[in-house]
Amino acid sequence: MTPILPSGWPRPKGYSNAVVAEGRQVFVAGMVGWNPVTCRFETDDFAGQFRQTLENVAAVLREAGAGPEHVVRTTWYITDKPAYLASLAAVGTAWREVMGRHYPAMAVVEVKALIEDRAKVEIEATAVLPR
Repeated sequence: MTPILPSGWPRPKGYSNAVVAEGRQVFVAGMVGWNPVTCRFETDDFAGQFRQTLENVAAVLREAGAGPEHVVRTTWYITDKPAYLASLAAVGTAWREVMGRHYPAMAVVEVKALIEDRAKVEIEATAVLPR
């Protein structure tokens, strides 16, 4: 994966504007922050659900033979922008601990609700494994 940064643009913090990758693709469906075995939420805290969501994404990636370093794009759907903004430090810590210092192209979208009523965040990811 090669991050793209147009000349003269400031380097984004925590994401890339674009990336170039070639190889086998893995598409991870929207993951929420629940226990993946019981399908129950163990917290209603945004930061706690965010960390669990990342751990769920990472588990699916591992099953596909991929890791966080192969993620080229994520889309985050959040239900509470103020809660997200208030949790930025914890979100950054969780990202670095679960995904490392790897920053794919990403978008964060505030939505009215998610299908799972208690879900505060849902993340989908695309990974590319090198040939």
